[in-house]
Parts: sequence; C-alpha cells; structure tokens
Amino acid sequence: MTKEKAQARREHIARMRQEQKRKERRTAFLMWGAGGAVIVLLAGLVGFYLINERATSSLDAVTSAKYPGGAHVETQVSYAETPPLGGEHNSAWQTCGVYDKPVNSENAVHSMEHGAVWITYQPDLPKDQVETLKKLASKEYMLLSPFPGLPAKVVASSWNKQLKVDSADDPRLAKYIAKYRNNSAETPEFGASCDRGVDTTTAEAPIPTAAPTAAPSSSASAAPEPSTAPDATSSPSASPSS
Repeated sequence: MTKEKAQARREHIARMRQEQKRKERRTAFLMWGAGGAVIVLLAGLVGFYLINERATSSLDAVTSAKYPGGAHVETQVSYAETPPLGGEHNSAWQTCGVYDKPVNSENAVHSMEHGAVWITYQPDLPKDQVETLKKLASKEYMLLSPFPGLPAKVVASSWNKQLKVDSADDPRLAKYIAKYRNNSAETPEFGASCDRGVDTTTAEAPIPTAAPTAAPSSSASAAPEPSTAPDATSSPSASPSS
C-alpha cells in the first residue's frame, strides 16, 4: 500500500469516527432533551394538579363574621349578608331538613345557632343539582331551602361562616359540611336540638315586620253609674200617729 493510500485510509477512518461521535452526541442530546421535556411536562402536570386540587378543595374562600349568640327578636331582621350567617333571630328555630320553598331567615339563623349548616340555592337551579344538594342535606343538623335573590348558585352557611359556590357538584361543599356542621368551636349553643322547631315556610307563616300593638287592658274599671239607692242622708218617713 502506497503512502498516499495509507494516508487517505487514515483520514477516512478519522472522518468516520468523528461522524460517529457527532451522531452519538446528537442521540444523547435528543435523549436528554426528550427526557428533560418529559420531566418538565410531568412537573407541570403535577403542579397543575396540586393547584387545581387546592382550588377545588380549599376552604380559603370561606368568609367569616363575629356575631354573638342568644339575641332573640320576634320581628323581621334586616341582615347585613345574603343569606345571613348569624345575628338576631327568632325565638323558634327551623326544624332541620329539606324544604322545597323558602323558609324564614330568622328561624334558619336560630338553627345555625344550634349547629346547623344551612344550604341555600337559587330557585332556578337545575333539578339534578337540587337532587345533589338533597343528598348532602340528608344528615342531621342540615337545612336546605331555595332562596330568592341569592348572590351565587349555591351558598352554605353556618354560624359566622359562609361559602359561595357555582355548582352543587363543587367538592368544597362536602368539605365545608364536614368541618362546620355541629362544630363545637363555632356553634354558640352546641348540643342544642335541631328538631321539634317550626316547619313552616315563609309563605305559610311569615315573620311580622313589627311587634303587634298591645290591646287595651280588660282590667280597666268602667265609669261608675249613678246610684238608684235612697240617699242615706235623707230623713226617714214620719210614722203615723197612734
């Protein structure tokens, strides 16, 4: 083999080795790149899942108030929140259960004082969602009723706590109920009954807007009538002479 052929062969082998190394580097780069992309994708999916899980199960959206318990009134109350989550209320509580018509807020607030979670929903909520709510409200210390003018599709309220959601399927509802239903730390009259109250609706027995005017007392004495008896000061009749 001539020197020229030997040199050409060496150069050809060197080029082949360089090309092989370039292919190996490209393959490694593609593999690492694909692996990195998969890792980034997985990290993104995990992050999205955690964020979404927190958004759909966290109770961070629960609002709070600081109403004291025990304030009974017998007239309608102008509540600051819709629906109310505490404050003055009627002396009779609403018997816990499922109602297909609105109930008096003043009675329902008293039920919450006893530990009830009051779920209200817009009257035009689809029937399948109402059925979902009825299942959630099938436990003790649960009250369910439609509420005209509700600011959200569904609202869960308990004493000094409230959560607004856009669907009966929102998983936060079940978590809210589990945390606040008959909660000993939040309930002013923990252990009080949610049964044997009133079971009437707003249309059946509305709360009066004002206290009734007191009727005149029946014990007041009538003006004395003139006496028809003889005047005790007049002289007696003269006796006939004997």
